[in-house]
Amino acid sequence: MQETGVTQVAHVIQLSVAPVFLLSGIGAILAVMINRLSRIVDRARVLETDVVRSGTAAGTAVADELHTLARRAKLISVSITLCTATALFICAVIAVLFLGAFLNFDTTTVSTSVALLFITAMIAFFSGLLLFLGEIFLAAATLRIGLQHIPISDAEAPSRALESKK
Repeated sequence: MQETGVTQVAHVIQLSVAPVFLLSGIGAILAVMINRLSRIVDRARVLETDVVRSGTAAGTAVADELHTLARRAKLISVSITLCTATALFICAVIAVLFLGAFLNFDTTTVSTSVALLFITAMIAFFSGLLLFLGEIFLAAATLRIGLQHIPISDAEAPSRALESKK
């Protein structure tokens, strides 16, 4: 028995619901990644502005932090690219589902195409999340908390040295 057009559309919509929810999750993760990239860029700009205002070359600590921020930005940028590619592959899965239903493509061809696109999407997503995890590890490894990490002026140096000896 031949499916009616409405039944066929309903079936394709049912098949595409899971990929659409996946797109929502990918969108949320992309928002987190973009926020992290924005914070990295903001921090780098603050450090660079401080160096320019002081009129001196960046100290070793500042240069190291800028180098780390550049590495983090690279990791998160590639991660964003891979997760965006994932979203595009998922969109392609949905498009192939609808095209296959309406253009009466061979079922095997549609199934194979959907499977390959989905596998490719998951590989891209997995890779993007691994890079995101790498950026998080790098951020945690270079995290500095405490007053000992705050640069002090020459006038405060003797009093700070005395405090640290106590």
